[in-house]
Amino acid sequence: MKKTLWTKDFSLITVTTVLSAIAGEALVLPVSLLVFDETQSTLLSSIIMICSFLPDLLFGVLVSPAIDRGSKKHWVIALDIASAAMMVAMGLLMLKISFSYWIYVIFTFVFSTASALYQVSFGAWFPNLIPVGFEQKGYAVSSTIYPVITLSMAPLSAFLYTKVPISWMFLVAAALLVLSIVLESMIGNSCKSQGGIQSLKEYIKELKSGFAYFKKEKGMRNISGYMGITNGISVGESLMQQAYFQTSAVLNATMFGFLTTAEMIGRVIGGVMQYFIKVPAKKRFAFTKTVYICYDSFEAFLLYLPYPVMLGIRFILGSLGVQSATIRQAAVQSYIPPEMRGRINAILSGICSLGMIIVQVAAGMLGEVMPYRTAALLLGGVNFLAVVALIIIPAKVNRPVYEAERASGEV
Repeated sequence: MKKTLWTKDFSLITVTTVLSAIAGEALVLPVSLLVFDETQSTLLSSIIMICSFLPDLLFGVLVSPAIDRGSKKHWVIALDIASAAMMVAMGLLMLKISFSYWIYVIFTFVFSTASALYQVSFGAWFPNLIPVGFEQKGYAVSSTIYPVITLSMAPLSAFLYTKVPISWMFLVAAALLVLSIVLESMIGNSCKSQGGIQSLKEYIKELKSGFAYFKKEKGMRNISGYMGITNGISVGESLMQQAYFQTSAVLNATMFGFLTTAEMIGRVIGGVMQYFIKVPAKKRFAFTKTVYICYDSFEAFLLYLPYPVMLGIRFILGSLGVQSATIRQAAVQSYIPPEMRGRINAILSGICSLGMIIVQVAAGMLGEVMPYRTAALLLGGVNFLAVVALIIIPAKVNRPVYEAERASGEV
């Protein structure tokens, strides 16, 4: 067993993840703010978000057999190249024309298609870059990167949104991805091709084997179902919060950015705790179950609280959330057979995306017919019922997934 997490490959993948995170965060909030400013519609804003989830449902599962049998590294690099090219094209287009809602819809769908395939490829490759025995530390680092980047980028990108044309943001993000591609090419190909798929019959067989495995795993189904609902509601609540801040007489987009910053500070601290304090396998399920209950309850009432209290709650939720996510990721990836990670992760992602799409449509419609705070409260109530039905009640089949550990002989 290797005695350090920080091998050359893990160090390189960490740096490339940082660069990709910066590129993404430079655009996510400005695009969201721009769409709502131009349309003044939570429903139209939610359609943009749905377009970012839909490719996970449509394409991830279909392509996953080819990813499992091919070189994950080559898939990751190729998809990063495609994403960078799309960012350049969008940046140049935005230099020529003013805002067009449907151009953003099309771009979001196409770009998210590449991102969906990237996530399947990266998710199958990343565990092989973590030395055995360091799974929690590895995922603690991974889970902390995005909070750190968001912590610094959320208020900055909200500020830049008012000062810099969004076309230039696309071009800068593309440049960061190009640098990420160069570094990815230096990583050892630790998850080599299994020979590729030679026929449609073989492809169908590989695809069916993923669904057959998932069909017999009730715990995996419960967890993915809950994650689809809770992630969808989280995005829906975030949309309500953003709209509430942008339409309030005393709140604004910058204050919303600092709300995100408070959560990210909590996530950074939570990630550091997970890096240094290993949660025993037998205690993982009880810990994550408690976090889910707390998170769902506090999030529902957030907009009814004074702004300073909102910041404090966001900080606490951020810390708890990243700790449960780190434990879940490390456990689930240890539970899934390595040769099937692409297919199972794609199915999990597809289920999550389906739940997120359904909830996102509902959230957008609720925002059109009732006050934003009331809509957020209603969504939070549904979230609490989901954790009871899918996590707490079927504890017997869920617990083995959270307690899984990677075999010492695994690559």
